[in-house]
Amino acid sequence: MSEQGAAGVVLVGVAALVLLLAAVLGSVGAYLNARVQVSAAADAAALAAAPVTFLPFGAAGTPADEAARFARLNGATLDRCVCPIDRSFEPRTVRVEVSRTIWIWPIGPIRVSAVSRAEFAPALLLGG
Repeated sequence: MSEQGAAGVVLVGVAALVLLLAAVLGSVGAYLNARVQVSAAADAAALAAAPVTFLPFGAAGTPADEAARFARLNGATLDRCVCPIDRSFEPRTVRVEVSRTIWIWPIGPIRVSAVSRAEFAPALLLGG
């Protein structure tokens, strides 16, 4: 093989390695981006559900319905909502789990999930 041929093979090998590295870094970036988005969706869902455990506050359904709506608006699906209705003025905490499926090369589809909690203190509505 001539020197030009050997140099060409090395150049092709380096280009292939650079492309592979770029694809892997792109996949890692996509996963990290999805983690941030799903985490934000979980926070939004928990914050939306918490006040509905006391009064509807303009919500048409249950705390879980409101959590699902906000998860969906943020590109995720509500998997679980521990949001019991409590008509007392005692503080309460809700807990939600949301997820989203993304495609990562070369793995394929993976599920990205997040959990969030929010506390609501109805007594503060009275100005106390």
